[in-house]
Amino acid sequence: MRDHVTGKFDPIQVEVWRHLLAAIAEEMGATLERTAHSPNIKERLDHSCALFDGGGRLLAQAAHIPVHLGAMPLMLQSLLPIITWKPGDMWLTNDPRIGGTHLPDLTLVAPVYAAPRSALLGFVASRAHHADIGGLSPGSLPLSTELFHEGLIISPIRLLEHGEIRDDVLNVICSNSRTPTERKGDLAAQIAANQTGSHRFRELVQLHGIGEFKRRTNENIAYAEMAVRKALSALPAGDYSASDYLDDDGAGQTAIEIRVRATIRATGTVRFDFSGTADQVTGALNATEAITRSACYYVVRALVRDEIPTNEGCMSAVEVVAPSGSLVNARFPSAVAGGNVETSQRIVDVLLRALAPALPDRIPAASQGTMNNVTIGGYDPVRSRPFAYYETIGGGAGASAAASGASAIQTHMTNTRNTPIEALESHYPLRIIELSIAEGTGGEGRHRGGDGIVRRIQLLAAAHVAILSERRVTAPYGLAGGAPGAPGSNSIQLPGGAEQPIPAKWSADCPAGTVLTIRTPGGGGFGEPLS
Repeated sequence: MRDHVTGKFDPIQVEVWRHLLAAIAEEMGATLERTAHSPNIKERLDHSCALFDGGGRLLAQAAHIPVHLGAMPLMLQSLLPIITWKPGDMWLTNDPRIGGTHLPDLTLVAPVYAAPRSALLGFVASRAHHADIGGLSPGSLPLSTELFHEGLIISPIRLLEHGEIRDDVLNVICSNSRTPTERKGDLAAQIAANQTGSHRFRELVQLHGIGEFKRRTNENIAYAEMAVRKALSALPAGDYSASDYLDDDGAGQTAIEIRVRATIRATGTVRFDFSGTADQVTGALNATEAITRSACYYVVRALVRDEIPTNEGCMSAVEVVAPSGSLVNARFPSAVAGGNVETSQRIVDVLLRALAPALPDRIPAASQGTMNNVTIGGYDPVRSRPFAYYETIGGGAGASAAASGASAIQTHMTNTRNTPIEALESHYPLRIIELSIAEGTGGEGRHRGGDGIVRRIQLLAAAHVAILSERRVTAPYGLAGGAPGAPGSNSIQLPGGAEQPIPAKWSADCPAGTVLTIRTPGGGGFGEPLS
């Protein structure tokens, strides 16, 4: 326990409990991966798992998806006062108004009790990206102009009641998806993950006692807060500002500015003020407050060199001002499908650019700044079933003062894998024609930015294709004299036709034989070239 006289912590117990708590979330994730039906979850690992105490404070989150870091805690705080929690229940939601990110991300929350009639111990939660939740186009990442275009909005509802699945709720969800069998299987996997987490949570409390559990979790939260404040207090105090631009919203608006002022205080706190950022847009790039907070927490968490618990304490020293009605805190029912995957990346770029003068030896140049979202869906005549494929594609990482950037990698707010070619081709009517490094796309500098990826996909069946991508106009910036990375590009080749460029946001029905090519951006370079 923390010594309140000296302000010191028991380092052994902090480390032991950091791993005890994180192991529960990691095991939840392993359960979800093993039992999920869709390649998006079992292969790409597009999910996050976490546990919370009875007051909704984050105790641990597995090292899954950074964009979920601040979103799930915000959701728990929203759910606590509006739900009557009971043993055996699990509640499901994706609502952006209460900590949701975008509609394909379904969050399932379970209260944990030591016994049916005992006091509430805490909560476990799993969030998974479902490859189709309805909406205008397969994959539920359409070129939308309002939330209702993007799929089924699920206000908090009991999916499990007294330990039993509510078939009426499950049927409504599956009936609104183009791939109902996948939805049923992936929701069953989330239930299994929460059951695993609940079981391990109870075991931990029973082994150590509720008093020791509370003491050690409080200590872990206090330790994380101390470590974050220590890292922030080591930075030069002052105001640091930056801005950057999204290419377009897919609905006619271009050069959409994100602006931030980062105020670092000597007391070990930071304030991120997004005043001056563009108003919410018509297209799908609006971010919810949960997304913006996640990006801020991610950047601050990355500033801490030490291995520390990822919990509520990491967020206590961070203040976020995201004006309502702006791009970074859009009002309902704004379209938000791309805010989670594209705008989150640009927010990180802006935050790092602002902090670069305070930490010139540690802040890297911009990474690719996009997730290059591709959704393809239709009917598979060979397997006699509908399909909905979703993928994010990696690119170049920004170089730093210490090293060149990595090539062909997922960066910042995404931590997913790619879908292995073998799994993709065995599950979908698609063929990968090329998967290679886009040589020369990284920015020049003393240290070069990482190169992007070339991914060419051939449709073996007629399908609807949608792309949500960025950094096709505004290049990933370099730092300290380094050159920017090369922007990405998209193109399509219809059967018998020539290859044609297509916009960053694009959607169309395509015949079998169509070849889609995505060339992702490179990372920015760092420092003046040596020669």
